[in-house]
Amino acid sequence: MKTPAHAPLPDAAKLNWVDRYAPAKLQPWLKLGRLDRPIGIWLLFLPGAMGLAFAIAHPFFTLNNNGIAAVLSPQDVLRNHFPWYKLLLFAIGSVLMRAAGCAFNDFVDRDIDAKVERTRSRPIPAGQIKPKQAISFAAACSLISFLILIQLGLVTILLGVGSLLLVAGYPFMKRITWWPQAWLGLTFNWGFLMGYATITGTLTLPAILFYAGLIFWTLGYDTIYALQDIEDDAMIGVKSSARALGKNTVNGVSIFYGMASALTGVAAYYANLPGLFFGGLLLVTAHLFWQVVRLRPNANGDGWDSAQALKLFKSNHTTGLIWFFSLLAVHFTSLL
Repeated sequence: MKTPAHAPLPDAAKLNWVDRYAPAKLQPWLKLGRLDRPIGIWLLFLPGAMGLAFAIAHPFFTLNNNGIAAVLSPQDVLRNHFPWYKLLLFAIGSVLMRAAGCAFNDFVDRDIDAKVERTRSRPIPAGQIKPKQAISFAAACSLISFLILIQLGLVTILLGVGSLLLVAGYPFMKRITWWPQAWLGLTFNWGFLMGYATITGTLTLPAILFYAGLIFWTLGYDTIYALQDIEDDAMIGVKSSARALGKNTVNGVSIFYGMASALTGVAAYYANLPGLFFGGLLLVTAHLFWQVVRLRPNANGDGWDSAQALKLFKSNHTTGLIWFFSLLAVHFTSLL
């Protein structure tokens, strides 16, 4: 028996636009792509936006025709203009690839989702969309994304194609390792490397260090997200960093967030970014610390406050925006 399409999913806002305005026949498809929960789009888009901003916020090296390293300034590369068009392409690509990844994830996890309270009303386990239809949806979103990708340069194209391996592997990680959140970190922040390569045509040590910091960021916020399902996951044997950490979850998330701040700070240092960025990084660190402080057990003291965990997880779009605008500010002040 099919579940009605117009009931908000447990981790979606009650007044989300899909349930309020979308035609009933479209709602299952929009929910399959998680368009009723935009936080995932933010968390996929912001690393790519940071990659673009990081690339133009510092000088980088390139090889001239004689094979001699030469320093190109941001002004040399962009002629004093931020690549807003490429930022728009990354935004559209983030919507499409998040939709594709969610559809594929739901296809793989359809039997597990049916056993978990938070996910059993998703379109596939609820009988609103057939598994084969979900695969077709994922393929269509991926194809449109590829048409966007081919506008971003050879290195970015190669990185984009390589990301498909990460996307395809993610749904299986919860069956293989206690740390599927680490794999998600590799996947969701891959856009940082793509954004950086779109501008520079290469990768550098500072870019890789910043990417590593963002991986720890995701490891932290997705551990918080996993607290919602910790009891169901234990019953059905699904692994997660939240289950692995257990009573040490707060300490674990603190370490992950500390590594995120430290590695992005080291990346900025080696990239010779000015103090303005480090001021923004202090705000990022403060926001991450606020999340850790707000983590709390449920009323019975035998688990975690799921509603609070979801709220803290969603607040990470603010974290990402602070990082991004800190890099953007460096670029624009350098032009003054």
